[in-house]
Amino acid sequence: MLPIILDGSNLNIAVAGVGDALVRRLAMLTAGGITSPFVYSDALPDAAEISRLHVLFIAGLDEARSRELAGVAHLAGVMVNVEDAPALCDFHVPAQVRRGDLLLTVSTGGRAPGLSHALREDLQRRFGPEWAGHLDEIADLRAQWRAQGLSPDVVSERTQALLSERGWAA
Repeated sequence: MLPIILDGSNLNIAVAGVGDALVRRLAMLTAGGITSPFVYSDALPDAAEISRLHVLFIAGLDEARSRELAGVAHLAGVMVNVEDAPALCDFHVPAQVRRGDLLLTVSTGGRAPGLSHALREDLQRRFGPEWAGHLDEIADLRAQWRAQGLSPDVVSERTQALLSERGWAA
């Protein structure tokens, strides 16, 4: 099973679920640039609605309803991700930490979601909100260095030196 990166511009993406799990999936999609997924929380989608989708996320539902929705979606050729049910999934979603355009991910291939969660929390502590600004600064310097004609190797060396100088590197 592979992780997936979605470009929602040409995809019909939906989330079916309830509670905090639904909210987390919607936040993940929004942070990733998916601005208007279909949302099914009060009433679940029927087979006709599912057949118009490309991707369906299922989150916060009991196992029987998750299995039923995933089955309908699979029959319709829709890619499915069911939170905490790798056997029902066509793809998995890595645990994510976003700091502006900096995206850090952790994946166990769906085998140990609790471990991914713990590692994500560690990354959140290590890479605080200030990293959005760090990325902007490094990107601006990179653009300047490349405009000066420096090779990718030199730019990489300068980036490493900057990280060490600022105490941003481990």
